[in-house]
Amino acid sequence: MKKFLLLSLTVLFAFGLFACASDDDDNGDNGDNGDNGDATPLIIYQNKVEIDDVLSAYAAAWGAANDVEVQVRTCGGDACGYADQIIAEFNAANEPDIFVFEGLGQFLQYQSKIMPLDGEEWIDYTDVAFTYEGVVYGFPVNFEGWGMAYNADMLEAADVDPATLVNRAAYEAAFQAIEAHFADDENFNAPVSMAAGPGLTWVTGLHNFNGYLSSGLAYDDRTVIDNLLNGQYDLERLEALADWVELLFDYAATPYLTEGSYDDMINNFKLGRTAFIHQGNWIDPNLLQDGGIDFEVGYAPHASGLGDVDSIFVGAPSYYAINPDGNNNELAKQFLNDMAMTQAGHEYMVVDAGYVPAFTNVELIPTGPLSAAVYEWSSEGNIYAWWQNDMPPGFGMDDLGPVYSQFADGQIDKESFINRLRGEILDLAD
Repeated sequence: MKKFLLLSLTVLFAFGLFACASDDDDNGDNGDNGDNGDATPLIIYQNKVEIDDVLSAYAAAWGAANDVEVQVRTCGGDACGYADQIIAEFNAANEPDIFVFEGLGQFLQYQSKIMPLDGEEWIDYTDVAFTYEGVVYGFPVNFEGWGMAYNADMLEAADVDPATLVNRAAYEAAFQAIEAHFADDENFNAPVSMAAGPGLTWVTGLHNFNGYLSSGLAYDDRTVIDNLLNGQYDLERLEALADWVELLFDYAATPYLTEGSYDDMINNFKLGRTAFIHQGNWIDPNLLQDGGIDFEVGYAPHASGLGDVDSIFVGAPSYYAINPDGNNNELAKQFLNDMAMTQAGHEYMVVDAGYVPAFTNVELIPTGPLSAAVYEWSSEGNIYAWWQNDMPPGFGMDDLGPVYSQFADGQIDKESFINRLRGEILDLAD
């Protein structure tokens, strides 16, 4: 398996100043904005509401050091549909200079608005820049990862060793042991915290379905995703995925499986009412707020593949792109380069935003409990790829997600679940 770029990181905490962040020729440059020398703001449009404040603070400090105004606009979460709103932003008077896209599907959708970035310094320090037909187009925002996050204290109490969780049989035995041990605990709800309702189809149609796309495969193996894009499916893999989904649903907390919100899912786990949660390291801020958690956490692999599993899903969830029609192309390049190449940028990514960094030159290690677990799995090279964002836009959430929801609430059985997934994939051939 491909050894991931984080293998070379070491622990070193140091502090830098923005005044030293850029080359002398770049500092104070307020007029080198490509073909347009107007002193218009550098506009960043992004989709992570949880880092809006820290990104805005970093951008303001960077702008002050480089004598330019930087505006951060954020659209994400339940209140704002980024994929639709970015189209409106492209038609605004001051369209964004930097914006976010998620994988191949959105790249193809916005391709005319994405500038090639070959030759930028930061490219030499990451293995996961977004490339298309050999050209670099995307700056990786960070690494994210997910497996089955677990409450180590609850597993220990039920005599479950997380190292044994390598297949569905082991998980079923673990779920049964946890149910038996906590049967008389009024706080206990169920072994698994998972939500599969209509508002959470990204959990199912994207993240869970990614187990079909990459589980058990080498990190760069695109066989299954490429076949899917051509309307072809692997029935044996679909059946294995369905067995895993059925197991999760059978042991999921109710009524939250079909009626719960994102917060319900997290709080159930945070309060020790479930031993596992089907979520990634992006929930670290939720786990740390209001006094944090008083138990250790870790990750075990999803048992969604054909045989034993030894890895969690890790990848770059999104990429910064530079809009060729923006007003500040050169400043936008400098902003991204400084984020990857300076100590101030590294501190923003790891300390302030809590990211697992996507660059080999970052010597800081994330302290969030699940981010630290992602870092550990990545450092050991035990990772499966993210291919869910390479599916056509809307396919995961709008086409696959509702099939999961119907399976969760009993409208369809497992055989129908498999057949419905097959049908959705076959439709991609049309």
